Amino acid sequence: MARIAVGGFHHETNTFVTPPTDYAYFCSHRDRPPLVRRVDVLKWLSGISFALSGFLEVMDKEHEIVPLLWTSGGAGGMVTRDAYERIAAELVAELSQQMPVDAIYLDLHGAMVSEDFEDGEGELLRRIRACVGPDMPIAISLDYHANVTHEITDYTDAVSAYLTYPHVDRPETGVRAARTMQHVLKHGRTPGRALRKMPFLIPLHSQCTMVEPSSGIIELTQRLEKQDGVISVAYLAGFPPSDLYQCGPCIVVHATTQEIADRVADEAARTIVLKEPEFAVPVLSPAEAVARAKQIAANASRPVLIADTQDNPGAGGSADTTGLLFALVEGKAEGAVLGYLCDAEAAKAAHAAGKGAQITLKLGGRSGPEGVVPFEGTFRVEALGNGKFRTSGPVSGNRDIDLGPMALLAIGGVKVAVTTKRMQALDQAPFRHLGIEPKDQKILGLKSTVHFRGDFQPIAEDVLVCIAPGGHLADSARYPYQRLRSGVRLMPLGPDSRGPRGR
Repeated sequence: MARIAVGGFHHETNTFVTPPTDYAYFCSHRDRPPLVRRVDVLKWLSGISFALSGFLEVMDKEHEIVPLLWTSGGAGGMVTRDAYERIAAELVAELSQQMPVDAIYLDLHGAMVSEDFEDGEGELLRRIRACVGPDMPIAISLDYHANVTHEITDYTDAVSAYLTYPHVDRPETGVRAARTMQHVLKHGRTPGRALRKMPFLIPLHSQCTMVEPSSGIIELTQRLEKQDGVISVAYLAGFPPSDLYQCGPCIVVHATTQEIADRVADEAARTIVLKEPEFAVPVLSPAEAVARAKQIAANASRPVLIADTQDNPGAGGSADTTGLLFALVEGKAEGAVLGYLCDAEAAKAAHAAGKGAQITLKLGGRSGPEGVVPFEGTFRVEALGNGKFRTSGPVSGNRDIDLGPMALLAIGGVKVAVTTKRMQALDQAPFRHLGIEPKDQKILGLKSTVHFRGDFQPIAEDVLVCIAPGGHLADSARYPYQRLRSGVRLMPLGPDSRGPRGR
């Protein structure tokens, strides 16, 4: 029986949006657990849909688990210096107090940027390696959207990444991480490691693993991982809204020899580079999407989905932009529901007015970006909720959620599900909390990029992607990168980065 320290520190940083992500946000209970310590890590994370949950399911039966700290700030603006230092310092301090241990497993994201460190996970791993020495086995799991660096690769002995986007395999990723941990416990640190970065960025809406080319890449990595001498093969599609030198998709391989690691990484990288033209996915303006959705819905028995991809809170969007709402109302859509729009003031006003009331308010549009304005109108308060419920879909199922006071507001043929706290539209439960059955609607406008497909695509007639103003730009060429390495194409087959400025 081994003594294994476990912990987690998640953030998916969009460096181009504000406000920053502070310590209080990491501590809050939203669509995920708050910051938890020691035995509370096991209480909150066991049996739910995170990688650590799957790891515990396997390893808790055979080994002594030493829980340190786990927290997730979701996605948003840059992590503040205060938040990063308090959490990282506490995690490392707790680890030092719990020594000796035989190995470490960390449930990380891989795209965290703080005010001081453009590679938040690499810096955390550096500190942990300094604490435990060069011989301690460290296995980690990463989100599919990780921007992996040489530091992350070198400080670890196995990287297990999500195989799905939408992420429906978080616990299974933890199970695979447990298997790599069993190997390193037996054989010690991994001798071979390789990182290959791709020469182009992939927009999030083109990264879905339910379709080609991503599905084929995942299948390839799984075949390669079964070869003799291979410990782990991870394909990370990258998170474009992060301004750092190593931003972008990559392959990470850990193996029993350097020769095996290099050979496998090179084979996978060649395949991905050849697929670059296949990552182009057509998108529509909000007005075009609404017109097309109405046309399809007229002869459909299932809802048409419109992804409001640039206001995806899972990519740092504010969840309160109004471009798609304006298009739905001005396009006279009927049987349409938009969610989830985050506006604490509107939710409070609806609760004060009561169900059935008519209220005039300015909805959304409080957080930018430039050109986004509130939608002013008179709404009927259709339903109210306290925002506390349990999710049920494959991406975030079995989580106890607290979105604060919620309201369903109606104007014309359009209804808006309003929340107090941000949540990506990746689960049907918030709609049902307000009395809306998603499958019975004509049109569903969803503030999400791809995660919505896990729970909503099975009930959909068709899926459309629209580009309304928001904090997550679908066209990476529009981001004002300052640190990205030179020669990287900003979109598949697109213009090249001009390289770091002011470094």
